[in-house]
Amino acid sequence: MNILSGIFDWLTSADNWSGAGGIPQRMLEHLTYSVVALALAAVIALPLGLWIGHTGRLAFLVVNLSNAARALPTVGVLILAVALVGIGFTPVLLALVALAVPPILVNTYEGVRSVDPTVPAAAKGMGMRGPQILLRAEVPVALPAILLGLRTAAVQTISTATIAALVSLGGLGRFVFDGLARSEYDQVAGGAVLVAALAIAAEGLFTLLMITLVSPGVRRRST
Repeated sequence: MNILSGIFDWLTSADNWSGAGGIPQRMLEHLTYSVVALALAAVIALPLGLWIGHTGRLAFLVVNLSNAARALPTVGVLILAVALVGIGFTPVLLALVALAVPPILVNTYEGVRSVDPTVPAAAKGMGMRGPQILLRAEVPVALPAILLGLRTAAVQTISTATIAALVSLGGLGRFVFDGLARSEYDQVAGGAVLVAALAIAAEGLFTLLMITLVSPGVRRRST
């Protein structure tokens, strides 16, 4: 109960909600790191996953490399990036993008490849070609898997963006690492609660996108 009351006191303290080091500013920084990394990962992984899923080319190589990338320690990638490019946002971005690309790439590929072959065949029979078949026939059916990959990447990125504090940047990781340095465990736990809250919010957002963007018939088949 003491730790719960400590977290509540820390979260409801007016001092923690103002200034450059306050919760709103740290949350904005955390979201910035996460959204930029997720957007860049999506720009890399979505087109590649769609192309591989549609054509079947390089599937074995790329998917296996993506699975291997999942085993990379994010902090290790961050340290290597710092050694290569120095302190700043760039090494954090590289580490987060490396974390986010594999689930987006693999789920996009698997989503397109799992589309019933009769769907692209019917689209071809209607006069569609290459990109039209992919975008108008295969992607709508593969959308649940694609959104699942984005959701997984978003949650992982938000949860891991605390590493920005390791290279003297902001974000909610500041509460965790600074609290540990000063043995202020209420702050540590409060920062962790805020990170978890953002991750849960991301889950909710992608659940809403699933309901909004995916047709009911496709959604029922994917569950």
